Amino acid sequence: MSVTMAGSSKAAARGSLLRVFGLMFALAIAIGTTIGGGILRTPGEIAALLPSVYWIFAIWVFGSINALLGAGAFSELGAMLPCAGGPYVFARRALGDFAGFFVGYVNWFSNNASTAAIALVVGEYSATLFPQLAGQTTAVALSVFLVLVALNWVQVRAGGWVQKLTTLAKLLGLGVLVVAAFVMIEPQASAVAPAPMPQGVALLAALALAMQAVIFTFDGYYYTVYFGEELKDPGREIPRGMFRSLYLIIGMYLLLNAAFLWAIPLDQLAHDPFAGGTVAHLLFGFRGDQLLTLIVVISMIGVINSGILCGPRILLDMGRDRLCPPQVTRVNRGGTPDVALLATALVTLAFLVSGAFDSVLKVTASLMAVLSASMFVCVIVLRKREPDLNRPYRSWGYPWTTYSGLAIAVAFLVGVMIADPLHSWIALGLLLATWPVYRAVVMLRDRATSTKT
Repeated sequence: MSVTMAGSSKAAARGSLLRVFGLMFALAIAIGTTIGGGILRTPGEIAALLPSVYWIFAIWVFGSINALLGAGAFSELGAMLPCAGGPYVFARRALGDFAGFFVGYVNWFSNNASTAAIALVVGEYSATLFPQLAGQTTAVALSVFLVLVALNWVQVRAGGWVQKLTTLAKLLGLGVLVVAAFVMIEPQASAVAPAPMPQGVALLAALALAMQAVIFTFDGYYYTVYFGEELKDPGREIPRGMFRSLYLIIGMYLLLNAAFLWAIPLDQLAHDPFAGGTVAHLLFGFRGDQLLTLIVVISMIGVINSGILCGPRILLDMGRDRLCPPQVTRVNRGGTPDVALLATALVTLAFLVSGAFDSVLKVTASLMAVLSASMFVCVIVLRKREPDLNRPYRSWGYPWTTYSGLAIAVAFLVGVMIADPLHSWIALGLLLATWPVYRAVVMLRDRATSTKT
C-alpha cells in the first residue's frame, strides 16, 4: 500500500478532515503566506547594505535558489507523509518523539505570535484607509482576527476561499504597481553617488544581514505541507503547488526590485524604509498611498488567515500522538479542528492583547532557523533509514542539493545567533527546558495508556 493511501486511511480512522482542496488552494496558501509587507520594505534595507544593482539582484537570486532547495526537501517530505502537522510529522518520524514535540510546539507558538503581530499591523494600517479608526489599532486587529476565526470555524472551505481571494487581489495589486512603475515613471539619475560597496569582512557581514532579510521575506512557501490530509491528491499537489508558487513569488520579487530601482535612485532607495509606498506615491500621489495601504492590508489578512488555518492542524496531529490533550483531535462537520482552533485563537489573542509577541518572535527566530535545518536532516535520515517508503516526489539532485540547503540553513542559523545573541541564548535555554516538560507529558501519556489496558 502506498504511503499516501496509508495516510488517507489513518486520517479517516482518526478524524474527519475533509479532502476539499485542490491545486488552486495549494498555490494560494503558499503565495498568500509568503508575499506580505516584507517585499515592500526589504529592498530599501538591502540597498543600504549592498549599494550595487548587481549585488542586490545577486542576493535575491541566491535567496531564490535557497528557497527552491528548501522546496525540494519539503516537497519530498510532504508528499511522502501527507499529514496535518507539517514539520512536526517529519521531525517525529525521522528524529523521534522529543524532536517532534519540540518542533511542533515551537512551530505552533511562533505561528500564533506572528499572527498576532500581523493582526496589529492591519489595525495600524486601517487608520490610513479610514481615519475614524485612528487610535483603535487593537480593536480593529481583534475584530479582523475574530471574523476570520469565525469563518474558519463554520467551514474549512470558507477559510480556503478567503485565502484564494486575498491572494488573487494581492497579486493583481502588486502587478499593477510593477507595470505602472515602468510605464508611468521616467527614471532619474542619482543626485549623489551611491555609498561605496563594503570590502573584506564588512562585505561578508553585509551579505549575511542581507541574506537574512531575503530568507525571512521568502518564509512561508512551504505552508502547503500542513494540508496533506485535505488536498485531493497530495502526492502531486504538494510539490506542484509549492514549486509553482515559488516560481511566481520569485518572478514577482525580482520584478518589484527592478521596478523600485527603476523608479527610485539607488542612493535614495538605500535610505527608504518603505520603497513600495514611495513608488505608489510617485505614481498616484495621496491615492497611491491609499492603494498600497489597501494592498498591504489585503496581504496581511491573507497571512492571518493562513496562520488560523495552520495552527490548529499542528495541534491536531500532536494530539493524535498524545503529545498534547487528545481533545484537540476533534473535527467539526465543516472540516475544522474546532477545539484546536479554539486553543490557537486563545493563545493568539493573549499575544495580541499583551503585546508579548515581540519577544516571542525574537526568541523563535533562532528556533525556526533550527527547524529549517532539521527538515534537510529529516530528508537525509529517512532516505537512509527508510529507503523503501513510497516517495511520490524525490528531491531533485539529492544528495548534493539537500546538503547544500542544509549548509545554507546552518550558516543562516549562525548568522541569527551572531546578530541576536541574547535571544539565541534564551532559545537554547528553552530547548533544554523543553526536555523535562516532554518527559512529563510522555509519562502521563504512558500512564493513561496502561490504565486503559
